[in-house]
Amino acid sequence: MQDRPSQPMPVLELIELRRTFHQGERAIHVLDGASAALMPGQAVALVGPSGAGKSTLLHIAGLLETPDSGQVLINGRDCSTMDDDARTRVRRAEMGFVYQFHQLLPEFSAVENVMIPQLIQGKADKVAHARAAELLSGLGLAERLEHRPAELSGGEQQRTAIARALANAPRLLLADEPTGNLDPKTSEHVFGEFVGLIERTGVAALIATHNMDLARRMHRVLRMDGGQLIELRPEAVGRGG
Repeated sequence: MQDRPSQPMPVLELIELRRTFHQGERAIHVLDGASAALMPGQAVALVGPSGAGKSTLLHIAGLLETPDSGQVLINGRDCSTMDDDARTRVRRAEMGFVYQFHQLLPEFSAVENVMIPQLIQGKADKVAHARAAELLSGLGLAERLEHRPAELSGGEQQRTAIARALANAPRLLLADEPTGNLDPKTSEHVFGEFVGLIERTGVAALIATHNMDLARRMHRVLRMDGGQLIELRPEAVGRGG
């Protein structure tokens, strides 16, 4: 009898997350049993109206906040009860973050910005430079390696930020409106390269977005609804959230 091929382990598992905020005597249940799993190589959209809890969910998934209850598993490890130092080690080793605004260091070139997180991890200059150049070239920036952020377009800056987030080969990528500050044409171009890089590297990505056109192009769509995560078919996602 042949053994069945083993199923890959989820990179991220969110299990029955609950988070309540209080405004005076009013309790706001931002997360109320939210659960999901992300597999390697998947780009997963996180959609929902402003105030639905997308940022809170990303912060908890990224071990930047703790839930009131529930579990966050990274590569099968329960991170929910870790102390701050252990959570920081997991973030550095396993995660990359991309924000709406690139947050590049202005005094360093594109390639240097992507080298910095690698140097912090102890990689040699030559190794870090080769990795940075490879990532930037894969995002169409081979001719812009030595340019500083002020010399790059908005799309080029954000692509550099994406490369930086992937510099240490994280298993999980968390992105909060990564193309929200770009014009539609540039956003479309950057996003296409972003998803291509996710598929090539096998990283699992959770991407919060209000752009329903982009959400439909991802592998899966999760909608925040009443503090829970509801899976939608990408083709069924309507315009405007």
